[in-house]
Amino acid sequence: MAGGGPHGRLERRSSGELESEVLAALWSTDRPLTPAEIQVEIGGTLAYNTVHTILRRLYDKGLVRREVDGRRGAYRPAKNAAQLTAEAMHEALDRGPDPIAALQQFVTGLSPEEERALRELLSGGAA
Repeated sequence: MAGGGPHGRLERRSSGELESEVLAALWSTDRPLTPAEIQVEIGGTLAYNTVHTILRRLYDKGLVRREVDGRRGAYRPAKNAAQLTAEAMHEALDRGPDPIAALQQFVTGLSPEEERALRELLSGGAA
């Protein structure tokens, strides 16, 4: 019996993990991908219907755009990875009771390279 989980079952990935994998596949190319192409790109372990369901969820969230070519639909990301990450950071700051304290904690965890880039950005330079 194949699998990496208990009792030989394959580990189930959360919907968030699956959405991230699909977005990563879309970000890896400049052209729209069909569900079948995405299925191959992420390793072919997911059923086509699962990939299609994930794409529908991402579309409903406004994270992908659907382009129709005849009967065939292809998808492209609505935002790049940096934009999506920045939005998540803003949302996290907005949820907390003390965004300044959260920023202080965030900054203390930066690598030296990240800290240099942040300093350049804050001083008006390009990172």
